[in-house]
Amino acid sequence: MTDLLRLTASPTEAEIDAWHAVVTDAHARDLPAAVPAPDRGETAGALRVPAARSRYVRLAVPMPDGDGYAGVASLRLFDDEENRATAWIDHLVVRPDQRRRGIGARLWRELREVLAEEKRTSVSLEIELGGEGEQFAVAHGSTCALPLVMYVQRVDDETVEPPRLPDGYRFVHWNGVVPDEHAEPFAVAHGAMADSPMGDVDEKPFQWDADRIRAAQSAVVERGGVMLTVVAVAPDGTHAGYSELVQRAPGDVRALQYDTAVTPAHRGLGLGRAVKLRMLELLAEEGLPVREIATTVADDNGPMRAVNKLLGYRPERSIGIYQVRLPSS
Repeated sequence: MTDLLRLTASPTEAEIDAWHAVVTDAHARDLPAAVPAPDRGETAGALRVPAARSRYVRLAVPMPDGDGYAGVASLRLFDDEENRATAWIDHLVVRPDQRRRGIGARLWRELREVLAEEKRTSVSLEIELGGEGEQFAVAHGSTCALPLVMYVQRVDDETVEPPRLPDGYRFVHWNGVVPDEHAEPFAVAHGAMADSPMGDVDEKPFQWDADRIRAAQSAVVERGGVMLTVVAVAPDGTHAGYSELVQRAPGDVRALQYDTAVTPAHRGLGLGRAVKLRMLELLAEEGLPVREIATTVADDNGPMRAVNKLLGYRPERSIGIYQVRLPSS
């Protein structure tokens, strides 16, 4: 088999095209037709703009005739102290017409060598349940550490229910990167995600600060996405709850719900529902063509499942965070 290629941090247009072709071909085979394929600009942004406090190793197996790639893999190595022993696989994908030829196994072997060199003791990835990806993962020693369900909400043109906040609370919102005056309290509020169900996943919640918040939201924007944030501000000025939504590429009709969280001191007041309803209003105000919002929720996250059900989210498909534990050197 032709040897692996390792992409640089600044891939050429031809390399992006070849990578994108693998990802979209696999998407058409492995996911339901209702799930939109990634945009080429989204692929370019992901390859050229790293996530905050992370390094990437990106591999490709050329096609036998040298025209494009047969398979690709992208490994995210966390640089933050709390996750220096683990890693995340963004992609491990083989073109449908090139499967069962050892290409996926070749990519996986190389990733394991990198993980060993980096002294990582586990690695995780998101997988569609019931498909070829799950079969491959299980065959190579992976187990489901966190079962999830993808839920989808239809965004109708009708007027949505107006959001309501308790007396003394107010909304703030922004499009893009968090403004300086909100960076610190918003970072504190992000700590509310620390008690979200994580199953047996080794990856630890990030320790958020203002710089990390700015970097995370900047990466979304620099990759060509649109990021909207709604916050419920408490009477004392702290951020009591928030919701983040991302349109990964201009023109996308499906947006992704990133985090929605309420800080412990303000739970039970309906803030999670309120910030999501305000987000629907904001979508209309911004004039985005979004018609669906997709989000993942852990099976045992009862409070968020209840909020989403009231807002009209319906289950679309089952996925899971699969994890491989690796021997420590």
